[in-house]
Amino acid sequence: MNPADTPMRSSLLLLVAVFALLWFGTLEHRRLINPDEGRYAEIPREMVASGDWTTPRLNDIKYFYKPPLQYWATAAAYTVFGEHHWTARLWPALTGFLGVIFTGFATARLFSPLAGLIAGAVLGSSVLWNVIGHANTLDMGVSALLAAAILALCLAQRDNSTESRRWRDGAWALLALATLSKGLIGLVLPAATVVAYMLWQRDWGLLARLRLLRGIAILLAITAPWFIAVSIANPEFPHYFFIHEHFERFLTKTHGRYQPAWYFIPILLLGMIPWLGSLLQSFRPAKTTSGTFSAPRFLLTWTVVVFGFFSVSSSKLASYILPIFFFFSALIGAYLAQQQHRPRLGWQAVPAILLGFAAMVLAYKAPEFATPQVGIAAYEAYQPWLYAAALALLGGGGLAFVFGRQGRSLAFALALATGGHLFGQLFLLGHNEIGRVNSAHDAALAIQAKLPPGIPFFSADTYDQSLQFYLKRTTTMVAYRDELSFGIDQEPHKFIPTMAEFEQRWRELPAAWALMSPKTWEEMKARGLPMTEQFRDGRRVIVSKP
Repeated sequence: MNPADTPMRSSLLLLVAVFALLWFGTLEHRRLINPDEGRYAEIPREMVASGDWTTPRLNDIKYFYKPPLQYWATAAAYTVFGEHHWTARLWPALTGFLGVIFTGFATARLFSPLAGLIAGAVLGSSVLWNVIGHANTLDMGVSALLAAAILALCLAQRDNSTESRRWRDGAWALLALATLSKGLIGLVLPAATVVAYMLWQRDWGLLARLRLLRGIAILLAITAPWFIAVSIANPEFPHYFFIHEHFERFLTKTHGRYQPAWYFIPILLLGMIPWLGSLLQSFRPAKTTSGTFSAPRFLLTWTVVVFGFFSVSSSKLASYILPIFFFFSALIGAYLAQQQHRPRLGWQAVPAILLGFAAMVLAYKAPEFATPQVGIAAYEAYQPWLYAAALALLGGGGLAFVFGRQGRSLAFALALATGGHLFGQLFLLGHNEIGRVNSAHDAALAIQAKLPPGIPFFSADTYDQSLQFYLKRTTTMVAYRDELSFGIDQEPHKFIPTMAEFEQRWRELPAAWALMSPKTWEEMKARGLPMTEQFRDGRRVIVSKP
């Protein structure tokens, strides 16, 4: 080892340690927000409570929307560390963090060490990656695994060495884990990318280099056991999962997530804050010779395929395009690494500065967004966080401008990354002030000591996904199906189909509790239903009998 490398390696390790502290240190602070965070915290809690890690259940009802990898990881975290906010969010945070590290590592191998360092900083501070990496949804896990698989595939194409063959096998294993995270997109999108790249580049040998038979064997060894086990235990699973959750979701508007084809363009631009100034500057067509593997062109093909696939889909969410963010990060890293001693770089920080001023104005106007459910006091409590976030973006952009004018591209990147990361984190942390109405945390805290164990508890014509997690128990659904509709059809005895039947059941029981909306509470009160109010906020009422 070159002695001169030791201080650089120590500095890099210190930088990674500080980033890890910032990344993981905020996971416990916020309440779980409905619907996603409550849902994906509760499913693994029920796995641990029941001991059944094969059939996912939500509120004790079969739930086959997605495969179980994240449920397993979260259930394992609960088993080892207990059920907390941070253990519920640990898998998205861990995969998001490792996605940043691996993007930096792979970019360093494919381009240069400086490009890798900057690429990691870009990805870890881009708003969408930063925010989704701290939210308990399934999208970060699958995005990080797909990004790692595509980068590993690029690393595998450099030669036919043992190391390259290991990267190829690793890519297949990562694709298997992506499939266990969110289904067939873990295979469909990479396969479409390989085909599109071969047609564009005329690299017909790529298919042979992938060693399909060996790769499929790795894939099946990892994925098949659960798919077989869950299908044996639940014969209805294959049709629902493979047909309804994949083909119907893509081709129809059954999930109510239809957006126009251009929907992801503003999402991409907003999600890449604070790097808008460098994004277009860094986008240069990759020059390569036809017939040879080009990592930049393969990554570009991946980006176009993913962006195009979800743009034509009838089901769209902002986080669906996360798997392409590593490409733009690598692109910006490679570009900025070549900009040392070029003073015009400073102007690329101007969009971040302008957005910081815009965020300051929005912070000032925050109380105007108050609603009857989320009052003005909540937005006023959010304001200091929003001001701090805006100042972080302004400060990071200002420092980056100074460093960029001096031609110091690494300092420029680190300053902008620090401001961007703090901007996203402060925005997210402060959301806890207005998010309380979208979480059952306060409600559960208010009633937990008064709720007798084992007493019947109903969710009457409503559903609060985080209530079960905080109460550490399930509730009986009444007249509300929505996302639980398929599972209810399989186990109708766990469901009360009408409010009239609920009313009869309530009157017959000597003691019971129920969650309902304020509107339903008014209706039940008018009907003379015996109930005592135990908790109320803008969106929920919890009552008991007697």
